Amino acid sequence: MKIVVDTNVPAAEACFGALGEVIRVPGREIEPATLAEADALVVRSITRVDAALIEQARGAGSPLRFVGTCTIGTDHVDQQALADHDIAFASAPGCNADAVVDYVLSSLSTLAERQDFRLAERRVGIVGVGNVGGRLLERLTAMGIDCLACDPPRVEAESIEAEGLAGFHDLDTLIDECDVLCLHTPLVSEGPHATRHLLDAQRLAALAPGTLLLNAGRGDCVDGRALRQRLAGQGDITAVLDVWEQEPAIDAALADLAAIATPHIAGYSLDGKLRGTHRIYRALAHHVGLPSRLTLEDLAPAPPVARLVLEAGLSPEEALRLCLRAVYDPRRDHDSLHREARRQGMAKGFDACRARYPLRREAASLELVLGEGARELEPLLAGAGFQVRSELQAPSAERPAVR
Repeated sequence: MKIVVDTNVPAAEACFGALGEVIRVPGREIEPATLAEADALVVRSITRVDAALIEQARGAGSPLRFVGTCTIGTDHVDQQALADHDIAFASAPGCNADAVVDYVLSSLSTLAERQDFRLAERRVGIVGVGNVGGRLLERLTAMGIDCLACDPPRVEAESIEAEGLAGFHDLDTLIDECDVLCLHTPLVSEGPHATRHLLDAQRLAALAPGTLLLNAGRGDCVDGRALRQRLAGQGDITAVLDVWEQEPAIDAALADLAAIATPHIAGYSLDGKLRGTHRIYRALAHHVGLPSRLTLEDLAPAPPVARLVLEAGLSPEEALRLCLRAVYDPRRDHDSLHREARRQGMAKGFDACRARYPLRREAASLELVLGEGARELEPLLAGAGFQVRSELQAPSAERPAVR
């Protein structure tokens, strides 16, 4: 069996090598000729697996029988086209949800430092309460931060008669009442719950001065031109953007106006990528009737920063910022995007940042040991997703502390 795998899928040889011959191809270079002898295709979000790709590949005699995407989102895959050609499909829902939440928390913490506000005093509106938005809501609530949630499809699916019940509100209520607005919706082009340009010019104009808008869902959910005009004209709101219209040839002027602009890497933790690879490995093994003996633990290396010891002297905001940056600092990716865009142009620079993305772990990989003077920080830091213990508790592993 020949398995074509996006170059950016980690541990592909370790996982898929046990099932067949692995052929690595950059995601944007996968085309019908690439699949001429492929029995399976494993991609990430930059490869459009549409009807044209499938029909041309099958028309040329490709034996393709399985497509897997190592991502949460599936809007880059035409599942109906796969079904029409009897091609099995698998995705990895939730695989990088925790990484995206880390991105959101670290970005908010960075802006709180820059703009001199306390995150605990802000109300956060979460639009889309699926794998990512749901975990973000859980963590923020555990950290003591006030949140409002909006998810009309979920309200409808759960037969809730009126929004506002069970903690759900409509989008305009979030716009009116929240200081921070986080988008975590899939891209839906049509229908009663369409999300394309969900934040259109009218809704962007309704954002109160001082609002912080963060989009780590899908770029097309925000009218980028209207957002650029709001930022360039009034300049009274703040934008954090990880996803964009027309990736990788994104609006460079909008990127310059964003407080944090990153190249669709919010979910790019090593942990999240490995979960995605492992999910698709298991799905392909099941599809071909082979056992999946490799575990996720077999793939993950030890984190480069395993433990931090905190003593008295840090405010809650300082402690949270320190710990978040120990696992992820969004300023690095913001600077990288702008640097590579200057060197190579926006489209090539955008893809270069993704292709050469450095090692990044998740909050759950970091153990925090709290000294006697820092124990009041436990609810905040545990709520943020870290492993937390006091010095009186037995260590979870024999690893050297980083002080």
